[in-house]
Amino acid sequence: MRLAMWSGPRNLSTAMMYSFAQRADFSVLDEPFYGPYLRLTGLDHPMRQVILDDRTEDTFEVEQSLIGQPLDGKPHVYYKHMCQHMIDRIPRDFMRDCVNVFLIRHPARVVASFAKGYSDLTADDIGFAKQAELFDYVRSLGQTPIVIDSADIRADPRKMLHRLCDSIGLEFDPAMLTWPAGPKPYDGVWAPHWYKSLHATTGFAGPEGPLPSLSNRLAELVDRTLPAYRKLETQKIAG
Repeated sequence: MRLAMWSGPRNLSTAMMYSFAQRADFSVLDEPFYGPYLRLTGLDHPMRQVILDDRTEDTFEVEQSLIGQPLDGKPHVYYKHMCQHMIDRIPRDFMRDCVNVFLIRHPARVVASFAKGYSDLTADDIGFAKQAELFDYVRSLGQTPIVIDSADIRADPRKMLHRLCDSIGLEFDPAMLTWPAGPKPYDGVWAPHWYKSLHATTGFAGPEGPLPSLSNRLAELVDRTLPAYRKLETQKIAG
């Protein structure tokens, strides 16, 4: 199985990668299109040059790696994809050969969290419109996209991971509930900037509190992205 997890930033996506990495039957790959995305857009992300030096592949090379066999020989592979990376010149044909899962989180929580580390964020940076577009693309392939909400996972990780595994034809593995603290060998090179707090964890964080209160530009950003979130929310696995 090639499991493609489609998320935006600050959305439990790295924790989910850590979770699947604990399974003996899965290898994982962290944001394979990040290098091509930065080269094609010219965006000045934190650690940009370090990322470009590490992720030298072009879009064709990345796509070929996603449809090839995992290098470690495990039967399944988990791809952590960021929806905002899937700009027009990034290929999508590989999605036909994947089980495509969409990980969602309320825009207010995403904006409040992402703005702490990237103050000039835009709607494109957080990927809600692109996530909805990719959801429709998967449907156009004749597949039924799977949607899961990070809030539901945090509220009851065992139940929701069990339901996710059932929905994609896997046996649930309790090893998915915990991971060792510290950096991981499969982290992207950007981990020192973005994953520092997660490296202190050994499992999923607890339930989230009330939605954050935002104002001005950040509140407007939430209003713009909320319809895309609501579209996928109606299709999510029940919590």
